[in-house]
Amino acid sequence: MPGQRAVGVGHNAGVVQTGHGAQAQVRVQQLAGAVTLRSPAAVPAPPGGLIGLPKPPTRSFVGRDAQLDELDRLVQAGAGVVAQAVHGLGGVGKSELALQYAHRHRGRYQVVWWVLADSPEAVEAGLAELAVRLHPDLGAVGTGQADAAGWATTWLGCRDGWLLVLDNVEARADVEALLSNAATGHVLITTRRDVGWQDITDGCLRLDVLTLPDAVALLLRLSGQTDTATAGVLARELGCLPLALQQAGAYLRQTRTRIGEYLQRMRSDPGAVLATVAIGDDAQRAVARTWSVTMDAITALDPLALRLLRLLACYAPEDLPRDVLALVGTPAAVDAALGVLVSYNMITLTGEAITTHRLVQAVTRSQMPHPAAQTPTGTDPARAPSPPPQPGTADDDARADILRAAIDLLCQAVPPANPEKDVAGWPRWTVLSPHVTALAEQCPDQIGELDLAWLLGQHATFEDSQGRYRQALPHKQRALAITETALGPDHPDTALRLDNLAVSLRALGRADEAEALRRRALAITETTLGPDHPDTALRLDNLAVTLRALGRAYEAEPLQRRALAITETTLGPDHPDTATRLANLAASLWALGRAYEAEPLERRALAITETTLGPDHPSTALRLDNLAVTLRDLGRADEAEPLQRRALAITETTLGPDHPDTATRLANLAASLRDLGRADEAEPLLRRALTITETTVGPDHPDTAAKLNNLAVTLRDLGRVDEAEPLQRRALAITETTLGPDHPDTATRLANLAVSLWDLGRADEAEPLQRRALTITETTLGPDHPDTALRLDNLAVTLRDLGRAEEAEPLEHRAAAIRNRRHR
Repeated sequence: MPGQRAVGVGHNAGVVQTGHGAQAQVRVQQLAGAVTLRSPAAVPAPPGGLIGLPKPPTRSFVGRDAQLDELDRLVQAGAGVVAQAVHGLGGVGKSELALQYAHRHRGRYQVVWWVLADSPEAVEAGLAELAVRLHPDLGAVGTGQADAAGWATTWLGCRDGWLLVLDNVEARADVEALLSNAATGHVLITTRRDVGWQDITDGCLRLDVLTLPDAVALLLRLSGQTDTATAGVLARELGCLPLALQQAGAYLRQTRTRIGEYLQRMRSDPGAVLATVAIGDDAQRAVARTWSVTMDAITALDPLALRLLRLLACYAPEDLPRDVLALVGTPAAVDAALGVLVSYNMITLTGEAITTHRLVQAVTRSQMPHPAAQTPTGTDPARAPSPPPQPGTADDDARADILRAAIDLLCQAVPPANPEKDVAGWPRWTVLSPHVTALAEQCPDQIGELDLAWLLGQHATFEDSQGRYRQALPHKQRALAITETALGPDHPDTALRLDNLAVSLRALGRADEAEALRRRALAITETTLGPDHPDTALRLDNLAVTLRALGRAYEAEPLQRRALAITETTLGPDHPDTATRLANLAASLWALGRAYEAEPLERRALAITETTLGPDHPSTALRLDNLAVTLRDLGRADEAEPLQRRALAITETTLGPDHPDTATRLANLAASLRDLGRADEAEPLLRRALTITETTVGPDHPDTAAKLNNLAVTLRDLGRVDEAEPLQRRALAITETTLGPDHPDTATRLANLAVSLWDLGRADEAEPLQRRALTITETTLGPDHPDTALRLDNLAVTLRDLGRAEEAEPLEHRAAAIRNRRHR
């Protein structure tokens, strides 16, 4: 009959069906006899059941028991058709989880069928194959794929007791019709995409990477090796991603490669390693190949998403504030691109931060063109613009463009103020710090240029403020090398980099190296900016601080007086830098035994700092502590104690309980308590100070020696001289090695060890140490220094104890004369 669905048949050798949901029962004459096609409702499940899984589940399956239980809970809680979506990053083990579930619970179902569902055509093909398995006559008569798939969908809708796994679904639209027509049974969906599955399924399970212990267990099981420690490092490097662990484990077992060697290759060339599988394994299952398909799909949807992913690959895998990427495009465009990346589980996104899996970063970087490599070498308030890029290949330019953009975004994201003083900016720096480090590791000097140098310099200054001097040092060295290359050896910015590098060297106990850098920085600054510039005053003061650390406070004093005069004239008497100059001059006066002159300078420095920076600033704590040390030296430990407790509270709050400055505050408070006769209270403070110092600056640092010495003195006061002696010997060895045999601190260590030996009844051993201490002190601090008087007195006591009073008496007279002259 004519009409919209009319069928005109001439010569027909097949089957014609019309109408919605039409089914046919026909008999087709074949050589072997007649074939009857039955309706889906008339075809029962095979008597023995039907299991159609792509492969056996792996036996190396660890760390997913909780997820399997959760998946089972979701399935059992559903009613009617139960559809569950398992989504997550490619390679996280979604398909294996579904395979394990289907295999474990196959006894519940009459039919278990697996369909590769990464396209509509694949879904149709998988359903058509199911139809043929259920009703083989469909294949015998050559039923078309679409018709066979429709037959299977209708069959599923007629029955329960089946499990259909739709693996690797790319788009919701590819399976929505199937879910609506299959009214009973269980459907399990795996997908890389997080695109609102909760709207069409009964529950969603986001699959994450393995825990570290489970990842190590899997890697060791697959590789057949037993090196747990190295396996832990490699598992972290692989981000605990199951596919990467399986790829590595199979390769390690097959090639007999040691885990440590594989780890080295992974670090040097992750792209090649992640693309290499064991012989016989499916190359498509390599991590690099798995994600390259995803990246192609992302690029097709939104090219900006790929650019964002490449930028994210330049940073650390830790949380990156979303606002760092705000300038890449319009807010709407950036949000949309991030949404695409989230939908493929390539990133984790919150309202505030973005996190990218470390292997996603590694694969993304490996697929970007690489510029010619340059070995990286080795705080300025304003950044000089970088010179224009040099011409190169298109690939080089593309890679350089991403790196420069990543640097520029971070330069705009970090707080602009000096990180040493801008306490309010520290939380932001804490978040961005790992990203600066990661970017610096990837970016060659010739691409990053002065912008990179500025970023490294600012970051290193922040690291210094947190007491992380060792981490700051290589950043400063590299910033100096870049700046010298770009601007020349005599530029003011080069002087800045030299001076900042010297800060870390002095803090690390390498003041002798710092001195040369600071003299050069001072010469450049005086020549380029003039003898009366504030930066010249800064260089003078920093050089003086280094000289004092080297035991040459007498050389430091005139430099500091000049620096103070310049700063007061150019910046004013109440500027924070003026307070710094006053405090540093006071410290040199104290070192020279003139504590009475230091006190008024320290009180003025404290007043300025509290007014300009606030009562709770770390610099205020420093001023309080310095004043307290001077008061204690003047015999007023009762006045010092409350200042030191306040200083300690500020430092712990602003810098943390494990900062080197906290250790200094603890040690100085302990010294006052000891002077007040409360050595029992001082001991635990000193032990904590020693632990912090050894941890942060190392066991062989001069500051560690000072803490050892202070603890030993306290133990001696508590009558535990036998415990004090080994600490003092260790302190002396460190001080002689780091500061030299003729440093004032070496004299202090010698003298204190001698007192302990005297207490132990070994005055004959104490005498040569005291004589050496006296010689060093007279030479470095002068014949009229209070420490010289102390050394004379101690030697005299030892001589009397040895029965040589005639030798002791003139020493005692000389010591008394020094004290009388100083107190007139």
